[in-house]
Amino acid sequence: MSEITLTLIGKPGCHLCDDAEAVVATVVETLPELPIQVEELSIEDDKDLFDSYWDQIPVLLINGKVHNYWRIDPERLTKALKELS
Repeated sequence: MSEITLTLIGKPGCHLCDDAEAVVATVVETLPELPIQVEELSIEDDKDLFDSYWDQIPVLLINGKVHNYWRIDPERLTKALKELS
């Protein structure tokens, strides 16, 4: 099974980003059997990310593809991750 990379794109001080981070952490904890790597990126540190996502943060990518933005649904994320396994 290949490693799954979750990329959470947001910025400091964003309450929706904090909520998304908590959802991702909770979902990952419930799936210890899956090889999941989580990375967080800030639009404040990368002009390309800013230009692409400034009006959608937080944005969650699964293996580089947009899964969701604004609000991360834990059930939908869990289902998507299980389908990759």
